[in-house]
Amino acid sequence: MTDIPEDDLEETRAALAPTLDATAAILPWLKKPKARRFDIALNARWNDGVAHLNHAWAERHRLGLDALRPAIFSLYSLALETRDADCLRLGEALASAADRFDSGPPTARLAAALTATLECLSDPSGLEHEAFGERARHFSGRLEQSASDPESTERSTVLDHIFVQEAHEHLELLRDALAALPPDAYALSTEATTLALQAEMAELWGVMHLARQVASIIEQRPAELDQPGIRDTIETLLDQIATALAAIER
Repeated sequence: MTDIPEDDLEETRAALAPTLDATAAILPWLKKPKARRFDIALNARWNDGVAHLNHAWAERHRLGLDALRPAIFSLYSLALETRDADCLRLGEALASAADRFDSGPPTARLAAALTATLECLSDPSGLEHEAFGERARHFSGRLEQSASDPESTERSTVLDHIFVQEAHEHLELLRDALAALPPDAYALSTEATTLALQAEMAELWGVMHLARQVASIIEQRPAELDQPGIRDTIETLLDQIATALAAIER
């Protein structure tokens, strides 16, 4: 092994010294956890509040809208505790959305905004998410606009046509899943739920109701889908959906 001259070693050490010093200075920062912006218990209660609101929103067709208002204002009270401007604005936007429920079901635009907001807020890091402020500002603006802007009562034939095309695809997948041996409960549930959500966004309440009936049967009796009575009931509902789609296209 060739010995390295001492002069070369000293020169190398001198050249590396600034880099080594800088690395040594950075290492403590790398080990140090990022400081929390909010109390741990508050963040946990915030996540629980989001989960409660998410449940109330998901079950609104079965339980009604009565559970939504207290869930929203419970989360709003937590927003007040944060004393964070972005969080407070989001709480105000949710409260404004709750006021719209007094005049009936939320519009398609408001429903879409609430769904997207709750999906985003469901992140397990909660208030501590690094992009929480940016997300809160975005969805606050979307909720504010959806809650205040009147929507046109005229239907768009173009949008209806697009919906019908997509709905026929879901309907075909539903029929295939039902025809499988045994019936594919997961595919049936997924396609029926997706179709119901798309129908809600398009404000086609009849199709939404029928699709939700299919999803409800799958959820309640997943092991009985191969029984003739259950299969016939689902087939009848799918036929009714097909009839409704045909009526939309006329």
